[in-house]
Amino acid sequence: MERKLSQNKNFVTLITAQAISSLGDWLSIVAIITLVGLKWEATPMQMSLIILSLAMPMALLGPLSGAIADRMERKTLMIVSDVARGILILLLTLASSVWMVYIILFATGIFSSVFVPAKNGKLKELVKDENIKGAMSLTSMIDSSTKVMGPLISGILVSSFGMYNVFYIDSATFFLSAILILLLPATAKESSNNRQEGKQDSSLKTDLQEGITFIRQSSYLLYGLFLLGISLLILQLSDSQIIILLRELTNVSPDLFGYAVTSSGSGMLITGVFLSRKTEYNAYMYMCFGVLGIGTGFGVMAVLTYFNLSLSIIWVPFLALIVGISAGLVFIPFQAAVQEKTPVHMTGRVFGVINSTTTTATIIGPLAGGALATVIGIIPSFVVTSSLLIFLFFISVLFRNKVEQEDEHVTESQPGTQGAASRQIN
Repeated sequence: MERKLSQNKNFVTLITAQAISSLGDWLSIVAIITLVGLKWEATPMQMSLIILSLAMPMALLGPLSGAIADRMERKTLMIVSDVARGILILLLTLASSVWMVYIILFATGIFSSVFVPAKNGKLKELVKDENIKGAMSLTSMIDSSTKVMGPLISGILVSSFGMYNVFYIDSATFFLSAILILLLPATAKESSNNRQEGKQDSSLKTDLQEGITFIRQSSYLLYGLFLLGISLLILQLSDSQIIILLRELTNVSPDLFGYAVTSSGSGMLITGVFLSRKTEYNAYMYMCFGVLGIGTGFGVMAVLTYFNLSLSIIWVPFLALIVGISAGLVFIPFQAAVQEKTPVHMTGRVFGVINSTTTTATIIGPLAGGALATVIGIIPSFVVTSSLLIFLFFISVLFRNKVEQEDEHVTESQPGTQGAASRQIN
């Protein structure tokens, strides 16, 4: 019988390193904003470029980073990525202009784009197929919790120790993550040979095309990626404008936006905990109902805002919680399905394409949200986007049988690759 995830020491070490590294990704955000926005009095456009500097490398280099993660030892890539980011964060203490900050953050984003597919590939090596869904639920919980807790902790640290000391602390988290990854086993020879077999003469361009082709050949993964991309696009579109929507309410609490953000993050954590306890579920239907939940949550929020319903301190966080739970139902099952259906030697390429798609959605979403709200108004924009998601839910359910019928050879993992690294030391 397969060991439980909690008994898999290598997996525990990996997700601990991921948690520390992911926290490091977000820990310096408030310090950077404080430095650029308050000390240097940056313009609104300069502030927008801060987040864009971090996101662009993932969007542009995701597939390339994934191909590199499949060609090289993943453990080494993760360590190099963490050490490099630790050094780059230290360089922020020496930055004297906003352009230096942009360059440092862009370089940090490049190494983050390498870490993610390498981590997903390493997870595939360490965890058996029957435990993949639980493992992906746990890693998604870590990602969502660090996104919520990172800026909060950063704000506390900036207030307590000053922004430059936060950079030192943030840098230390990456070095600590690298030390933990050192404890992981290298890729077993059988898995390494599998990765390299028939690849001696292949080019990096060929590897990039293989990742895209693998997804295109699987109707399940292709449509799942479409649902994920659209859901994330509308999430970002609406999230970026929710503060504008809340301004339409009378007597609105100044803390309401913070409550909504916290509730949304908590919703994703709830979904992660729920799915981590389940080993068998229909990932596609969970994604469909997640799309429905996101659309319904934002739609009801727009309608209640239009009628200026009282007690917004209750119903806004509640609806944000529903949206967060629903978002988790889209993201987590899809990532688990990708891990199940992708051979270990292709995980980097496949997740590189996925990360590029999702990051592009996070970049386009806020820009599209601002444009749409400007053209048709904030409440109509929420109604339109929620209606599109609800319509997408019904279309997805109608095409369920067609999507789920696919050739087994496309998604079947190659034998002997799962848990290869963990078998090496057992």
